[in-house]
Amino acid sequence: MSSERRAIGYALMAVLLWSTVATAFKVALSQVSVSQLMAGAAVFSILALMATLAIRGELNMAVARLWADRKAAFQLGLINPVIYYAVLFEAYDRLPAQVAQPVNYTWAITLGLLSVPLLGHKLTRWDLFGMVLGYSGVVFISLAGQNVSGSLDYFGLFLALFSTLLWAGYWLLNTRDERPPIIALFQNFVYALPLLIVWMLWRDGLPDMNSGSVWASLAYVGVFEMGVTFVFWQLAMHHTNNASRIGTLIFLSPFISLFLIHFVLGEPLQWLTFGGLGMIVAGLWIQQSKARTDQ
Repeated sequence: MSSERRAIGYALMAVLLWSTVATAFKVALSQVSVSQLMAGAAVFSILALMATLAIRGELNMAVARLWADRKAAFQLGLINPVIYYAVLFEAYDRLPAQVAQPVNYTWAITLGLLSVPLLGHKLTRWDLFGMVLGYSGVVFISLAGQNVSGSLDYFGLFLALFSTLLWAGYWLLNTRDERPPIIALFQNFVYALPLLIVWMLWRDGLPDMNSGSVWASLAYVGVFEMGVTFVFWQLAMHHTNNASRIGTLIFLSPFISLFLIHFVLGEPLQWLTFGGLGMIVAGLWIQQSKARTDQ
């Protein structure tokens, strides 16, 4: 198999798995609390990342460097998974999935905004147009959410938007992290796990581990949202000679996700949701492609 075909295969696998996470979050949160989901999923994520590193022959190095890398691992682990997933899961717990998922998708637009003060980048006219279009889509999706639930939890909407700030900030900080990406993610989760367990025990106690569905939910979120999907995407970017073409495949994910939300969760899909998501995706596409011509 050619390197480019491998890249497309890995990218499509990542896109399909990411398409399921909104549904998986809502299913899991119907069975466990936010703190229980965070701690339980983090355990499975660590196990998945350990297996990945063992296959790649990097596990011994990742473990051996745990103490030497403790500062970066603790600081970045405090953002992801601790604060980021606390905010994101709470948003999903409060909002319809078809609202929380597209709003969270605007993190790439937030990344463009944060790169101005943190990296000294300048916004082009296309950047600004893409941002206005993307955040206008959030307004449409918010209106759709009111139609689904009869009202909209505005604090939940704030949390969903705040999660984009945390995720964008996390990736900007990662640009200064010299650790290999998969090793860094593993170490971050290792240092975060004690905090997550203490918070879970203090706030909610242990989940009902006699339920097979609880185990399945925690494992799915931990392995596929927090763990190996990131690895698939890294492999796709490693094997491709055209990163921008591979990057456009991610635009499939939120649309696939909407249909899963409808058929699995039973949420009635709104035309406003599709319209708002279309505006968000268009805004992202403009930022990524048209902005290059306005140099």
